Amino acid sequence: MFTKDEWTQEELYKYAKALEKENRHIILIDTILKPLNNIETMTYNPYEMVKMPKGTVFVFYCDTGKTTKERLNFYKAKFPDYVCVSLHGGRGYWRPNFRMQKEIEKNL
Repeated sequence: MFTKDEWTQEELYKYAKALEKENRHIILIDTILKPLNNIETMTYNPYEMVKMPKGTVFVFYCDTGKTTKERLNFYKAKFPDYVCVSLHGGRGYWRPNFRMQKEIEKNL
């Protein structure tokens, strides 16, 4: 799960369910001031982000996913007590009506 630096939307939902069982949080971090539809996001704010419980997973996104993937090492250095991941394709690949398939939910 944490071996990848970039997650797809499907992986985001799948891992969120798995981490929920461990009582860990995943937070989508908006770096472009454009919230995603049908999911809770948080605007990039380092002062608020460090107040989150240690071990929280921050999933950063931009318009295409390229900028956040390139800046991932910066984010990892800035937030060493947290897991930092980039959202593949960013806002451009986001499907607001995406739902996990029942087969995926069964495999968790």
